[in-house]
Amino acid sequence: MAAKFRALLLLLALSLARPASASRKLLVVLLDGFRSDYISDEALESLPGFKEIVSRGVKVDYLTPDFPSLSYPNYYTLMTGRHCEVHQMIGNYMWDPSTNKSFDIGVNRDSLMPLWWNGSEPLWVTLTKAKKKVYMYYWPGCEVEILGVRPTYCLEYKNVPTDINFANAVSDALDSFKSGRADLAAIYHERIDVEGHHYGPSSPQRKDALKAVDTVLKHMTKWIQERELQDRLNVLIFSDHGMTDIFWMDKVIELHKYVSPSDLQQVKDRGPVVSLWPAPGKHSEVLSMLRAVEHMTVYEKEAIPSRFYYKKGKFVSPLTLVADEGWFITEQPFRDTQDLASLATPPIPRQHQLFATDSRETLPFWMNSTGKREGWQHGWHGYDNELMDMRGIFLAFGPDFKSNFRAAPIRSVDVYNVMCNVAGIAPLPNNGSWSRVMCMLKGQASWALAVRPSSCTLALILLLLFA
Repeated sequence: MAAKFRALLLLLALSLARPASASRKLLVVLLDGFRSDYISDEALESLPGFKEIVSRGVKVDYLTPDFPSLSYPNYYTLMTGRHCEVHQMIGNYMWDPSTNKSFDIGVNRDSLMPLWWNGSEPLWVTLTKAKKKVYMYYWPGCEVEILGVRPTYCLEYKNVPTDINFANAVSDALDSFKSGRADLAAIYHERIDVEGHHYGPSSPQRKDALKAVDTVLKHMTKWIQERELQDRLNVLIFSDHGMTDIFWMDKVIELHKYVSPSDLQQVKDRGPVVSLWPAPGKHSEVLSMLRAVEHMTVYEKEAIPSRFYYKKGKFVSPLTLVADEGWFITEQPFRDTQDLASLATPPIPRQHQLFATDSRETLPFWMNSTGKREGWQHGWHGYDNELMDMRGIFLAFGPDFKSNFRAAPIRSVDVYNVMCNVAGIAPLPNNGSWSRVMCMLKGQASWALAVRPSSCTLALILLLLFA
């Protein structure tokens, strides 16, 4: 009986054990299109907000995105810890032949269908199901009912959030933590990506956008102190991908020169990665013609490199075109998307609004109403995820993280495990590596996952009680 009692006490202790982070709050900030070298050691000298965060917490060398290095696939990879072929969000634009439904960067009504979102459970759904309060600001997908669940609060993305919108979101999130209204807050900010698209990753406009974010982050660290949250709030700041230079006049692949539109059943997206569905009976012919095109690689679905973790996705097309870095693939006939953008609800994000005409001299520019060459897009992403320019960032600080700590590179699938750990919730099965991220956490947090109570523990307690 004594032995049974001792065993019962041990099991009870384990069942009651909680990581210190279980009662702490988590703020997540996703900065779209933020390339890793934007906060190099040299750049940090003129970015006091980021510099303070780096000195107080963790900075990884870089974050490798999932393939394709596009926004929606990596939004979901970051929040599920799963590769695109597992969570099924494989592009900004997708098509399902069985239903003839399309996902068009989240702006068309069909993009809200469970078809696209229910492939995996993102962290905010897991936390909401666990009775945690989740506040989300401009986060793509927070307006969607996923697996029957919506977050506690969603400030829906409708237009590119301004710097003031970003600052207000940070302030409101901190107020929500202070009042007890939120356990997790997730904020999405896009301006660095927008300016990188419009003017290029090295442009003054992109650098100004970074300085504006830096100013907000500098205020954020002060606001955390003022609200006395420094001992109970962890903050993660990361990006979905990087950005590289593109050159419209010199590096454009025009598909209509090689393949007739009548030979194609469907084309999705343009730029670094294009999905093609050849018309019935035309697969071999289209494949043969496209294999002769320079500066891009055409893959049949089964031949897509395994390192992309992409080919098993159910929405992956029979042919996938991947451009060399800096090259841009366009389809024919070119579509004037001005009317589409004005009719879309919500509006198409500015960096994805393009004119396109048959004339190479006016080949695409972003919608600034001028049509002049200075309006052309100068930056893009979506290329091979291992390319240096596609790398993103990861920063973290708070009571569960080491201070002034530089970590080795991680991958986008790894971020999920960090968030789960500091949020005090067991992660769902995922593709992330715990060994790549545990070094950044203080000792207590790094083993916390091992002592969370489980249904098995509780079952053993009951067996001992009634044995």
